[in-house]
Amino acid sequence: MEFVLLSIPVIFGITSVCLANRAVAKGCKRKKALYTQIASFCAVFLVCFLCPMVASAAEVTEAAASSSAMGIGLIGAGIATGLSCIGGGIAVGYAAPAAIGATSEDPKNFGKSLIFVALGEGVALYGMLVSILILSKLG
Repeated sequence: MEFVLLSIPVIFGITSVCLANRAVAKGCKRKKALYTQIASFCAVFLVCFLCPMVASAAEVTEAAASSSAMGIGLIGAGIATGLSCIGGGIAVGYAAPAAIGATSEDPKNFGKSLIFVALGEGVALYGMLVSILILSKLG
C-alpha cells in the first residue's frame, strides 16, 4: 500500500510534464501549459500532504504526536527557506539589471546600486535564518 501511495505523485508529475511538452509541441500556448503544471503541482502537494495524515490519524499516541510535530516543523522550515529564496531571486532579478544600467551610465552609482542588490539577497538569508531557528527547536 505504501508503494502505491509513494508512486502516485511520481506518476502524476511525470505525466503532467509529458502532457505539457506535447501540448506546447502541438501549438498550445506556453501560458496554458504553465498553469497546467502549477495545477498538477498543487494536486501532487495535496496528495503528499493529506495521505500521511489520514494514515496516521488512526493511532494517536505520544510518539505519533511527536513525529507529527516534527514533520510539520520540517515542512515549516522548508517553506520558510523556499519562499524567501524565491522572493530574494525575484528581487535580485529586478535589481541587478537596474544596477548594471545605472552603473553603465554613471560609475559613481556602483555603491548605491550594489546596496539594493544586497538587500534582495538579504531576504533569502533571513529565511534561511528562520529555518535554522525552527530546526534548532525541533532537535
